[in-house]
Amino acid sequence: MKDWIESLTASFKILPAGSGWIAEVFVVIFIALLGNFLLKRFFNRLEKRFAHTANRWDDTLLEAGRKPAGVMVWAVGMFWALDIVRAHSDSAIFDAVGPARHVTIIFLLTWFLVRLVQGMERLMVDPARTDNPVDETTARAVGKLLRASAIITASLVVLQTLGFSISGVLAFGGIGGIAVGFAAKDLLTNFFGAMVIYLDRPFKVGDWVRSPDKEIEGTVEDIGWRMTRIRTFDQRPLYVPNATFVSISVENPSRMRNRRIKETIGIRYDDADKMRAIIGDVTAMLRAHPDIEAKKRTLIVNFNSYGPSSLDFFIYTFTKTTDWVKFHGIKQDVLLKVYDIIRRHDADIAFPTSTLHIATAPSRDAGEPDDDVP
Repeated sequence: MKDWIESLTASFKILPAGSGWIAEVFVVIFIALLGNFLLKRFFNRLEKRFAHTANRWDDTLLEAGRKPAGVMVWAVGMFWALDIVRAHSDSAIFDAVGPARHVTIIFLLTWFLVRLVQGMERLMVDPARTDNPVDETTARAVGKLLRASAIITASLVVLQTLGFSISGVLAFGGIGGIAVGFAAKDLLTNFFGAMVIYLDRPFKVGDWVRSPDKEIEGTVEDIGWRMTRIRTFDQRPLYVPNATFVSISVENPSRMRNRRIKETIGIRYDDADKMRAIIGDVTAMLRAHPDIEAKKRTLIVNFNSYGPSSLDFFIYTFTKTTDWVKFHGIKQDVLLKVYDIIRRHDADIAFPTSTLHIATAPSRDAGEPDDDVP
């Protein structure tokens, strides 16, 4: 091709004699442009074909390789053009073309692997794309480990390609790791705290958590290697170092099986003779309620105490749902039905009252004069 281009430029006198390599560079750039255009069309056709298949892994593989493949075409064209320029130049800078080519290939392969891991992570947690979605926290942890492994391996290979001894780098890392360990003690503590969270899984992304030991309560948004981001109920982000979760108690209300209704209700002392019937009807109502778990959980309705101004009975039961909003709707329905039962028995709910007893004044003697009469 080189001789053909030189003869063509000489025939048409496009470039001065001996400058045919410039035309070669333009031809290579044109080939790279054409190759990139054809590659895009090829990927678009594959995307349309894969869209009609039930397998989702092919879509993930295609999406992971689309951008790295496009950059690869331009990289091949660029290094091809640099080889042409180097053949006609004595500059020492072109000696770096060979190592740069290897580093670029390693970078593109690593980029492809990282994108593939990210795509697999999204696929495995998406219930719309897979029949058995994996826990999001586990998928993120495995994805981070795989990406970190790929990047570290690529970095070591690049160092080896550039002429550095990997064994020396690893030895330096082992000696320097001791000093780094002392200097970054808190960082390492948070890292191992993250490992404990990933392994024990006391909570995952999306869970509502709170701690009785510290003022921590909200929804988990992200579990990083150093800290966990929690969105509080007033929509403020709370960043908690992972080491904190190793030394505190954490409640996970998101894993509740039921929610509890525990209420004390008082009726008037005048309605004491109706207490037994009211308790019976309230118990029957709760057992028949479609949203109350009466078979598997404890259900208690009992006369509890003689209050200062009321006769108190308490309700102890559980709802089938754990959803916060639905729970309050069920609780409201239960309390209103309890009120209807009380009123149906011609009773009423008591409220704080005070009764004033006035003693009778002593009577006057018949012969005693009235102090008010002058």
